[in-house]
Amino acid sequence: MTIWEPQPGPQTWLISCKIPDVFLGGGRGGGKTDSLLGDWLNHVIQHGPNANGILFRKRYKQFEEIIRRAKEIYLPMGVTWKTSPPMFAWPHGAQLKLRHLERDVDAEEYQGHSYTWAGFDEVTNWASPYAIDKIKATLRSAKGVKTVLRCIGNPGGPGHSWVKGRYVDPAPPLIPHVQKIRLLDGTTAVRKRVYIPALLEDNRRLLDADPEYWQRVVESVSGNEALLKAWRWGIWDIVAGGMLDDLWRPDVHLIRPFTIPKTWYVDRSFDWGSAKPFSVGWWAESDGTQAPNGKVYPRGTLFRISELYGCSGNPNEGIRLTAPEIARRIRDRETILLQTLVPGNTIRPGPADPSIFSKENGHCVAEDMAGVGVRWDDRTDNSRKPGWQELRKRLKACLDNPMEFPGMFVFDTCRDFIRTVPVLPRDERDPDDIDDESEDHIADEVRYRAMHRRATIKIGKITGF
Repeated sequence: MTIWEPQPGPQTWLISCKIPDVFLGGGRGGGKTDSLLGDWLNHVIQHGPNANGILFRKRYKQFEEIIRRAKEIYLPMGVTWKTSPPMFAWPHGAQLKLRHLERDVDAEEYQGHSYTWAGFDEVTNWASPYAIDKIKATLRSAKGVKTVLRCIGNPGGPGHSWVKGRYVDPAPPLIPHVQKIRLLDGTTAVRKRVYIPALLEDNRRLLDADPEYWQRVVESVSGNEALLKAWRWGIWDIVAGGMLDDLWRPDVHLIRPFTIPKTWYVDRSFDWGSAKPFSVGWWAESDGTQAPNGKVYPRGTLFRISELYGCSGNPNEGIRLTAPEIARRIRDRETILLQTLVPGNTIRPGPADPSIFSKENGHCVAEDMAGVGVRWDDRTDNSRKPGWQELRKRLKACLDNPMEFPGMFVFDTCRDFIRTVPVLPRDERDPDDIDDESEDHIADEVRYRAMHRRATIKIGKITGF
Protein backbone atom coordinates (compact mmCIF):
# COMPACT_ATOMS: atom_id res chain seq x y z
CA MET A 1 0.00 0.00 0.00
CA THR A 2 1.34 3.43 -0.96
CA ILE A 3 1.00 5.87 1.92
CA TRP A 4 2.52 8.90 0.17
CA GLU A 5 3.78 9.66 -3.30
CA PRO A 6 5.00 12.97 -4.75
CA GLN A 7 2.82 14.98 -7.07
CA PRO A 8 4.28 15.88 -10.47
CA GLY A 9 6.32 19.07 -10.40
CA PRO A 10 8.08 20.55 -7.34
CA GLN A 11 7.52 17.56 -5.03
CA THR A 12 8.98 15.16 -7.56
CA TRP A 13 11.81 17.54 -8.39
CA LEU A 14 12.75 17.88 -4.73
CA ILE A 15 12.96 14.21 -3.80
CA SER A 16 14.94 13.43 -6.98
CA CYS A 17 17.30 16.40 -6.60
CA LYS A 18 20.98 15.57 -6.08
CA ILE A 19 21.98 19.13 -5.11
CA PRO A 20 22.98 19.21 -1.41
CA ASP A 21 21.37 22.58 -0.61
CA VAL A 22 17.84 23.17 -1.90
CA PHE A 23 15.24 25.84 -1.25
CA LEU A 24 11.66 25.10 -2.30
CA GLY A 25 9.58 28.24 -2.06
CA GLY A 26 6.77 30.23 -3.51
CA GLY A 27 3.07 30.78 -3.05
CA ARG A 28 0.65 29.60 -0.42
CA GLY A 29 -0.85 26.15 -0.89
CA GLY A 30 1.99 24.83 -3.05
CA GLY A 31 2.41 21.63 -1.05
CA LYS A 32 5.74 22.68 0.44
CA THR A 33 5.36 20.98 3.84
CA ASP A 34 4.38 17.70 2.18
CA SER A 35 7.43 18.11 -0.03
CA LEU A 36 9.68 18.40 3.02
CA LEU A 37 8.16 15.40 4.78
CA GLY A 38 8.31 13.38 1.58
CA ASP A 39 11.95 14.28 0.99
CA TRP A 40 12.86 12.99 4.45
CA LEU A 41 10.90 9.79 3.77
CA ASN A 42 12.84 9.30 0.54
CA HIS A 43 16.07 9.85 2.49
CA VAL A 44 15.07 7.07 4.90
CA ILE A 45 14.23 4.72 2.02
CA GLN A 46 17.65 5.34 0.50
CA HIS A 47 19.77 5.11 3.65
CA GLY A 48 17.75 3.06 6.13
CA PRO A 49 19.14 3.00 9.67
CA ASN A 50 21.96 5.37 8.66
CA ALA A 51 19.44 8.18 8.12
CA ASN A 52 19.47 10.70 10.95
CA GLY A 53 17.36 13.81 10.46
CA ILE A 54 16.36 16.99 12.24
CA LEU A 55 13.55 19.40 11.30
CA PHE A 56 13.35 22.97 12.62
CA ARG A 57 10.74 25.66 13.07
CA LYS A 58 11.22 29.04 14.70
CA ARG A 59 8.83 28.20 17.56
CA TYR A 60 7.62 24.84 18.75
CA LYS A 61 3.91 25.68 18.58
CA GLN A 62 4.34 26.10 14.81
CA PHE A 63 4.88 22.33 14.57
CA GLU A 64 1.23 21.45 15.27
CA GLU A 65 0.12 21.07 11.66
CA ILE A 66 3.42 19.48 10.62
CA ILE A 67 3.11 16.84 13.35
CA ARG A 68 -0.49 16.10 12.36
CA ARG A 69 0.46 15.61 8.71
CA ALA A 70 3.64 13.68 9.53
CA LYS A 71 1.62 11.23 11.65
CA GLU A 72 -0.71 10.61 8.70
CA ILE A 73 2.25 9.70 6.50
CA TYR A 74 4.67 7.97 8.87
CA LEU A 75 2.64 6.10 11.51
CA PRO A 76 1.02 3.61 9.05
CA MET A 77 4.59 2.51 8.22
CA GLY A 78 5.20 1.35 11.78
CA VAL A 79 6.94 4.55 12.81
CA THR A 80 6.68 5.61 16.47
CA TRP A 81 5.91 9.16 17.61
CA LYS A 82 7.66 10.23 20.79
CA THR A 83 6.68 13.41 22.57
CA SER A 84 9.63 13.94 24.91
CA PRO A 85 11.83 14.84 23.22
CA PRO A 86 9.66 15.13 20.08
CA MET A 87 10.76 12.77 17.31
CA PHE A 88 9.65 10.11 14.85
CA ALA A 89 11.52 6.81 15.27
CA TRP A 90 11.70 4.10 12.58
CA PRO A 91 11.90 0.43 13.64
CA HIS A 92 15.32 -0.01 11.99
CA GLY A 93 16.84 2.96 13.83
CA ALA A 94 16.35 5.99 11.59
CA GLN A 95 14.94 9.01 13.40
CA LEU A 96 13.64 12.49 12.67
CA LYS A 97 13.92 15.00 15.52
CA LEU A 98 11.63 18.06 15.68
CA ARG A 99 13.25 21.08 17.29
CA HIS A 100 12.68 24.83 17.50
CA LEU A 101 15.29 27.59 17.14
CA GLU A 102 13.79 30.80 18.47
CA ARG A 103 17.15 32.54 18.86
CA ASP A 104 20.21 32.29 16.65
CA VAL A 105 22.42 31.39 19.59
CA ASP A 106 20.27 28.30 20.23
CA ALA A 107 21.91 26.73 17.18
CA GLU A 108 25.22 26.62 19.04
CA GLU A 109 23.78 23.94 21.33
CA TYR A 110 24.00 21.51 18.41
CA GLN A 111 27.78 21.65 18.08
CA GLY A 112 29.08 18.11 18.05
CA HIS A 113 25.83 16.65 16.69
CA SER A 114 25.81 14.67 13.46
CA TYR A 115 22.91 14.55 11.00
CA THR A 116 22.49 13.32 7.45
CA TRP A 117 19.39 15.43 6.69
CA ALA A 118 18.37 18.84 8.04
CA GLY A 119 15.18 20.69 7.17
CA PHE A 120 13.89 24.18 7.90
CA ASP A 121 10.17 24.87 7.55
CA GLU A 122 9.35 28.54 6.76
CA VAL A 123 13.01 29.48 6.64
CA THR A 124 12.12 33.14 5.99
CA ASN A 125 11.11 33.35 9.66
CA TRP A 126 14.80 33.51 10.55
CA ALA A 127 16.07 37.06 10.12
CA SER A 128 19.60 35.92 9.30
CA PRO A 129 21.15 32.67 8.02
CA TYR A 130 23.27 32.33 11.18
CA ALA A 131 21.25 29.49 12.71
CA ILE A 132 20.86 27.68 9.39
CA ASP A 133 24.59 27.80 8.72
CA LYS A 134 25.40 26.60 12.25
CA ILE A 135 23.14 23.59 11.77
CA LYS A 136 24.59 22.95 8.33
CA ALA A 137 27.95 22.37 10.05
CA THR A 138 26.38 19.34 11.77
CA LEU A 139 25.70 17.59 8.45
CA ARG A 140 28.16 14.70 8.38
CA SER A 141 28.11 10.92 8.24
CA ALA A 142 30.65 8.25 9.16
CA LYS A 143 28.61 5.82 7.05
CA GLY A 144 29.18 7.62 3.77
CA VAL A 145 25.65 9.06 3.50
CA LYS A 146 25.44 12.11 1.22
CA THR A 147 24.09 14.78 3.54
CA VAL A 148 21.51 17.35 2.47
CA LEU A 149 19.92 20.63 3.61
CA ARG A 150 16.29 21.24 2.67
CA CYS A 151 14.50 24.56 3.26
CA ILE A 152 11.00 25.71 2.38
CA GLY A 153 9.25 29.07 2.72
CA ASN A 154 7.10 31.84 1.30
CA PRO A 155 8.12 35.37 0.25
CA GLY A 156 8.08 37.83 3.11
CA GLY A 157 9.12 37.54 6.72
CA PRO A 158 12.26 38.77 8.51
CA GLY A 159 14.55 36.57 6.40
CA HIS A 160 13.12 37.49 3.00
CA SER A 161 16.23 39.40 1.92
CA TRP A 162 18.90 36.80 2.68
CA VAL A 163 16.81 33.90 1.33
CA LYS A 164 16.17 35.82 -1.89
CA GLY A 165 19.85 36.74 -2.18
CA ARG A 166 21.10 33.22 -1.46
CA TYR A 167 18.66 31.10 -3.43
CA VAL A 168 16.37 33.10 -5.74
CA ASP A 169 18.53 35.80 -7.33
CA PRO A 170 21.74 33.97 -8.37
CA ALA A 171 20.16 31.82 -11.11
CA PRO A 172 16.80 31.05 -12.77
CA PRO A 173 14.56 28.51 -11.01
CA LEU A 174 15.67 24.87 -11.30
CA ILE A 175 19.14 25.91 -12.51
CA PRO A 176 21.84 24.92 -9.99
CA HIS A 177 24.32 27.67 -9.15
CA VAL A 178 27.66 27.69 -7.43
CA GLN A 179 28.47 30.42 -4.94
CA LYS A 180 31.97 31.08 -3.70
CA ILE A 181 32.13 32.11 -0.06
CA ARG A 182 35.13 33.84 1.45
CA LEU A 183 35.88 32.30 4.83
CA LEU A 184 37.42 34.10 7.77
CA ASP A 185 40.71 32.21 7.40
CA GLY A 186 41.12 33.65 3.90
CA THR A 187 40.18 30.47 2.06
CA THR A 188 37.22 30.08 -0.30
CA ALA A 189 34.41 27.56 0.04
CA VAL A 190 32.07 26.51 -2.76
CA ARG A 191 28.34 26.14 -2.13
CA LYS A 192 26.12 24.44 -4.72
CA ARG A 193 22.45 25.37 -4.42
CA VAL A 194 19.20 25.39 -6.38
CA TYR A 195 15.82 27.08 -6.07
CA ILE A 196 12.65 25.10 -6.80
CA PRO A 197 9.49 27.25 -7.14
CA ALA A 198 6.11 25.91 -6.00
CA LEU A 199 2.70 27.45 -6.69
CA LEU A 200 -0.88 26.57 -5.85
CA GLU A 201 -1.32 24.95 -9.28
CA ASP A 202 1.35 22.42 -8.35
CA ASN A 203 -0.83 21.04 -5.57
CA ARG A 204 -3.69 19.41 -7.47
CA ARG A 205 -4.73 17.38 -4.43
CA LEU A 206 -5.54 20.56 -2.50
CA LEU A 207 -7.30 22.21 -5.44
CA ASP A 208 -9.45 19.12 -6.07
CA ALA A 209 -10.25 18.52 -2.39
CA ASP A 210 -10.81 22.17 -1.43
CA PRO A 211 -11.62 24.36 -4.48
CA GLU A 212 -12.55 27.31 -2.25
CA TYR A 213 -9.16 27.40 -0.50
CA TRP A 214 -7.78 30.36 -2.42
CA GLN A 215 -10.94 32.43 -1.93
CA ARG A 216 -10.46 32.16 1.82
CA VAL A 217 -6.85 33.30 1.43
CA VAL A 218 -8.02 36.33 -0.57
CA GLU A 219 -10.47 37.24 2.16
CA SER A 220 -7.79 36.90 4.84
CA VAL A 221 -5.47 39.57 3.41
CA SER A 222 -8.13 42.32 3.56
CA GLY A 223 -7.27 43.97 0.26
CA ASN A 224 -3.47 43.88 0.69
CA GLU A 225 -2.58 43.52 -2.99
CA ALA A 226 1.17 43.12 -2.41
CA LEU A 227 0.67 40.29 0.06
CA LEU A 228 -1.86 38.65 -2.22
CA LYS A 229 0.57 38.67 -5.15
CA ALA A 230 3.40 37.31 -3.01
CA TRP A 231 1.26 34.45 -1.70
CA ARG A 232 -0.39 33.68 -5.04
CA TRP A 233 2.54 33.86 -7.44
CA GLY A 234 5.54 33.56 -5.15
CA ILE A 235 6.90 36.91 -6.32
CA TRP A 236 10.11 37.65 -4.42
CA ASP A 237 10.36 41.27 -5.55
CA ILE A 238 7.25 42.01 -3.52
CA VAL A 239 7.23 41.99 0.27
CA ALA A 240 4.03 42.60 2.16
CA GLY A 241 4.00 44.11 5.60
CA GLY A 242 7.55 45.48 5.50
CA MET A 243 8.64 48.97 6.46
CA LEU A 244 8.84 50.30 2.90
CA ASP A 245 7.19 47.83 0.52
CA ASP A 246 3.95 49.83 0.26
CA LEU A 247 5.89 52.85 -1.03
CA TRP A 248 8.86 51.41 -2.91
CA ARG A 249 8.41 51.58 -6.69
CA PRO A 250 11.45 50.44 -8.69
CA ASP A 251 10.08 52.11 -11.80
CA VAL A 252 10.03 55.43 -9.92
CA HIS A 253 12.77 55.36 -7.30
CA LEU A 254 15.48 53.68 -9.38
CA ILE A 255 17.05 55.93 -12.01
CA ARG A 256 19.94 55.67 -14.42
CA PRO A 257 23.15 57.40 -13.28
CA PHE A 258 23.92 60.91 -14.50
CA THR A 259 26.76 63.34 -13.91
CA ILE A 260 26.04 65.42 -10.82
CA PRO A 261 25.83 69.21 -11.42
CA LYS A 262 28.69 71.13 -9.84
CA THR A 263 26.26 73.23 -7.79
CA TRP A 264 24.75 70.21 -6.03
CA TYR A 265 26.00 69.23 -2.57
CA VAL A 266 27.80 65.85 -2.42
CA ASP A 267 28.68 63.93 0.74
CA ARG A 268 28.74 60.42 2.17
CA SER A 269 27.24 58.50 5.11
CA PHE A 270 28.64 55.54 7.02
CA ASP A 271 27.53 52.63 9.20
CA TRP A 272 30.43 50.95 10.97
CA GLY A 273 30.96 47.20 10.96
CA SER A 274 33.75 44.67 11.12
CA ALA A 275 32.32 41.28 12.07
CA LYS A 276 29.06 42.66 10.67
CA PRO A 277 29.03 44.50 7.31
CA PHE A 278 29.93 48.17 7.05
CA SER A 279 28.12 50.44 4.63
CA VAL A 280 29.16 53.65 2.89
CA GLY A 281 26.74 55.61 0.73
CA TRP A 282 27.56 58.60 -1.48
CA TRP A 283 24.83 61.19 -1.89
CA ALA A 284 24.06 64.14 -4.10
CA GLU A 285 21.55 66.72 -2.87
CA SER A 286 19.65 68.77 -5.43
CA ASP A 287 19.72 72.57 -5.15
CA GLY A 288 16.62 72.85 -7.32
CA THR A 289 18.44 73.32 -10.63
CA GLN A 290 17.80 71.08 -13.60
CA ALA A 291 19.46 67.66 -13.58
CA PRO A 292 21.27 66.29 -16.66
CA ASN A 293 18.32 63.95 -17.27
CA GLY A 294 16.21 67.03 -18.01
CA LYS A 295 14.18 66.92 -14.81
CA VAL A 296 13.94 69.45 -12.00
CA TYR A 297 13.73 67.99 -8.51
CA PRO A 298 12.68 69.89 -5.37
CA ARG A 299 15.57 71.42 -3.48
CA GLY A 300 16.87 68.94 -0.89
CA THR A 301 16.01 65.82 -2.89
CA LEU A 302 18.62 63.11 -2.26
CA PHE A 303 20.23 60.82 -4.81
CA ARG A 304 22.18 57.74 -3.76
CA ILE A 305 24.86 57.76 -6.44
CA SER A 306 27.29 55.07 -5.23
CA GLU A 307 27.88 52.64 -2.38
CA LEU A 308 30.51 50.44 -0.75
CA TYR A 309 29.24 47.47 1.23
CA GLY A 310 31.62 45.39 3.35
CA CYS A 311 29.89 42.03 3.15
CA SER A 312 31.67 38.67 2.86
CA GLY A 313 29.09 37.18 0.51
CA ASN A 314 27.28 35.58 3.43
CA PRO A 315 24.32 37.80 4.36
CA ASN A 316 24.94 39.85 7.49
CA GLU A 317 28.61 38.83 7.72
CA GLY A 318 31.35 41.45 7.49
CA ILE A 319 34.86 41.24 6.06
CA ARG A 320 36.63 42.31 9.27
CA LEU A 321 38.55 45.25 7.88
CA THR A 322 40.15 47.75 10.22
CA ALA A 323 39.05 51.38 10.23
CA PRO A 324 42.12 52.56 8.24
CA GLU A 325 41.58 49.80 5.68
CA ILE A 326 37.96 50.90 5.15
CA ALA A 327 39.10 54.53 4.90
CA ARG A 328 41.60 53.64 2.17
CA ARG A 329 38.86 51.89 0.20
CA ILE A 330 36.69 54.99 0.57
CA ARG A 331 39.50 57.18 -0.75
CA ASP A 332 40.01 54.85 -3.72
CA ARG A 333 36.31 54.95 -4.56
CA GLU A 334 36.20 58.73 -4.30
CA THR A 335 39.14 59.06 -6.69
CA ILE A 336 36.98 57.28 -9.26
CA LEU A 337 33.82 59.23 -8.43
CA LEU A 338 35.61 62.57 -8.83
CA GLN A 339 36.60 61.49 -12.32
CA THR A 340 33.20 60.14 -13.33
CA LEU A 341 29.99 61.07 -11.50
CA VAL A 342 31.07 64.21 -9.62
CA PRO A 343 33.84 65.88 -11.67
CA GLY A 344 34.71 69.37 -10.46
CA ASN A 345 32.80 68.83 -7.22
CA THR A 346 33.87 68.14 -3.63
CA ILE A 347 32.86 65.13 -1.56
CA ARG A 348 32.23 66.33 1.98
CA PRO A 349 32.09 64.47 5.30
CA GLY A 350 28.56 63.35 6.11
CA PRO A 351 26.82 61.64 9.03
CA ALA A 352 28.15 58.41 10.47
CA ASP A 353 27.37 55.72 13.01
CA PRO A 354 27.64 57.50 16.40
CA SER A 355 29.63 54.58 17.81
CA ILE A 356 32.69 55.52 15.74
CA PHE A 357 33.20 58.63 17.88
CA SER A 358 33.32 56.69 21.16
CA LYS A 359 36.83 56.26 22.50
CA GLU A 360 38.09 52.91 23.75
CA ASN A 361 41.58 52.66 25.19
CA GLY A 362 42.24 56.18 24.00
CA HIS A 363 41.28 55.51 20.37
CA CYS A 364 38.14 55.67 18.28
CA VAL A 365 37.21 54.57 14.77
CA ALA A 366 36.64 58.15 13.61
CA GLU A 367 40.17 59.20 14.58
CA ASP A 368 41.69 56.12 12.94
CA MET A 369 39.88 56.95 9.69
CA ALA A 370 40.79 60.62 9.94
CA GLY A 371 44.43 59.54 10.07
CA VAL A 372 43.99 58.22 6.54
CA GLY A 373 42.21 61.39 5.41
CA VAL A 374 38.56 60.31 5.75
CA ARG A 375 36.52 62.41 8.18
CA TRP A 376 32.91 62.40 9.32
CA ASP A 377 30.34 64.83 10.67
CA ASP A 378 29.70 63.93 14.31
CA ARG A 379 26.23 65.53 14.42
CA THR A 380 24.42 62.31 13.47
CA ASP A 381 20.75 61.97 14.33
CA ASN A 382 20.42 58.32 15.38
CA SER A 383 16.65 58.39 16.04
CA ARG A 384 15.36 55.10 14.67
CA LYS A 385 11.59 55.54 14.39
CA PRO A 386 11.73 59.17 13.20
CA GLY A 387 14.42 58.05 10.77
CA TRP A 388 12.25 55.38 9.20
CA GLN A 389 9.37 57.82 8.96
CA GLU A 390 11.62 60.37 7.26
CA LEU A 391 12.68 57.72 4.78
CA ARG A 392 9.05 56.80 4.11
CA LYS A 393 8.18 60.47 3.66
CA ARG A 394 10.93 60.91 1.08
CA LEU A 395 9.97 57.79 -0.86
CA LYS A 396 6.33 58.89 -0.88
CA ALA A 397 7.27 62.36 -2.14
CA CYS A 398 8.73 60.74 -5.26
CA LEU A 399 5.33 59.28 -6.16
CA ASP A 400 3.77 62.73 -6.64
CA ASN A 401 3.76 64.12 -10.16
CA PRO A 402 4.86 66.84 -10.06
CA MET A 403 6.87 66.47 -6.87
CA GLU A 404 6.17 69.05 -4.19
CA PHE A 405 8.55 67.92 -1.44
CA PRO A 406 12.13 66.57 -1.33
CA GLY A 407 12.34 62.88 -2.14
CA MET A 408 14.96 60.18 -2.42
CA PHE A 409 16.12 58.39 -5.55
CA VAL A 410 18.67 55.61 -6.02
CA PHE A 411 20.99 55.07 -8.97
CA ASP A 412 20.30 51.60 -10.35
CA THR A 413 23.96 50.68 -9.88
CA CYS A 414 23.50 50.52 -6.09
CA ARG A 415 22.73 46.82 -6.06
CA ASP A 416 23.15 46.15 -2.34
CA PHE A 417 20.69 48.92 -1.46
CA ILE A 418 18.22 47.43 -3.92
CA ARG A 419 18.71 43.96 -2.45
CA THR A 420 18.32 44.84 1.24
CA VAL A 421 16.48 48.11 1.87
CA PRO A 422 13.14 47.77 0.03
CA VAL A 423 12.44 44.44 1.77
CA LEU A 424 13.19 45.50 5.35
CA PRO A 425 10.79 43.74 7.74
CA ARG A 426 9.02 45.50 10.58
CA ASP A 427 9.72 44.39 14.12
CA GLU A 428 6.91 42.06 15.17
CA ARG A 429 6.91 43.58 18.67
CA ASP A 430 7.16 47.20 17.50
CA PRO A 431 5.78 47.75 13.98
CA ASP A 432 7.14 51.32 13.92
CA ASP A 433 10.69 49.97 13.97
CA ILE A 434 12.66 47.58 11.78
CA ASP A 435 13.58 44.09 12.93
CA ASP A 436 17.16 44.65 14.12
CA GLU A 437 18.07 41.03 13.37
CA SER A 438 17.60 41.66 9.65
CA GLU A 439 20.31 42.87 7.29
CA ASP A 440 19.78 46.53 8.15
CA HIS A 441 23.28 48.04 7.87
CA ILE A 442 22.66 49.90 4.62
CA ALA A 443 19.29 51.02 5.96
CA ASP A 444 20.92 52.52 9.04
CA GLU A 445 23.41 54.41 6.92
CA VAL A 446 20.57 55.66 4.69
CA ARG A 447 18.62 56.70 7.78
CA TYR A 448 21.56 58.79 9.00
CA ARG A 449 21.60 60.70 5.72
CA ALA A 450 17.84 61.10 5.49
CA MET A 451 17.82 62.71 8.95
CA HIS A 452 20.97 64.78 8.46
CA ARG A 453 20.65 68.54 8.55
CA ARG A 454 23.70 70.34 7.28
CA ALA A 455 25.11 73.23 9.26
CA THR A 456 24.37 76.57 7.66
CA ILE A 457 25.97 79.95 8.15
CA LYS A 458 23.49 82.75 8.72
CA ILE A 459 24.53 86.22 7.52
CA GLY A 460 22.73 89.14 9.11
CA LYS A 461 23.17 92.85 9.65
CA ILE A 462 25.73 93.74 12.35
CA THR A 463 24.46 96.37 14.74
CA GLY A 464 25.72 98.15 17.83
CA PHE A 465 28.56 100.17 16.28
